[in-house]
Amino acid sequence: MEARQTLFLVEVAIMSAMALVLDIIPFLSFKIWPQGGSVSFAMIPVFLFAFRWGMKGGLLSGLLFGAFQVVTGTAYILTPLQGLIEYGLAFTALGTAGVVSTKVQAALKAGKHSVFFVYISLGVLLGCSLRFLGHLLAGVFFFSENAPEGQPIWLYSAIYNGSYMLPAFILSSIVISFLFYKQPRLAEARP
Repeated sequence: MEARQTLFLVEVAIMSAMALVLDIIPFLSFKIWPQGGSVSFAMIPVFLFAFRWGMKGGLLSGLLFGAFQVVTGTAYILTPLQGLIEYGLAFTALGTAGVVSTKVQAALKAGKHSVFFVYISLGVLLGCSLRFLGHLLAGVFFFSENAPEGQPIWLYSAIYNGSYMLPAFILSSIVISFLFYKQPRLAEARP
């Protein structure tokens, strides 16, 4: 039991740090959005950890990823509340993908490739959707001055945040499915 806890702590630290590194390496992160947001491989380690250790592990990994962004100065923060919503809650929400971790692991063990792809896609969709909602709310309350005149702020925020979250969802789903297909043991959390 102690070896499992040690493995958990080591892996959560490594995966969260890897997420940050993948987010800041220029050729692995496509950043053209002026108020933050990017299409990158950064969410993949958080999702991998969530599918490996379940929702609690995923939530912790997402929280650490957001905290690392704040600590390293890569976060785009206007106010403490906006920072909490976008880097605390939104990134933590990525870990909700772990709600289907047992289904993913069972499908992998059974060799049901189409089933594990569906569960991975559903888990990543859940995590990305909740992260999107966090950014959408922050956009409505803290970035209203950026909306074009006459455009509802909620629509502006939805378009802005959706323009990077949708491609990031697709990228994450494909890469994670490929990784688990090629190496199913990545989903097993054992010392």
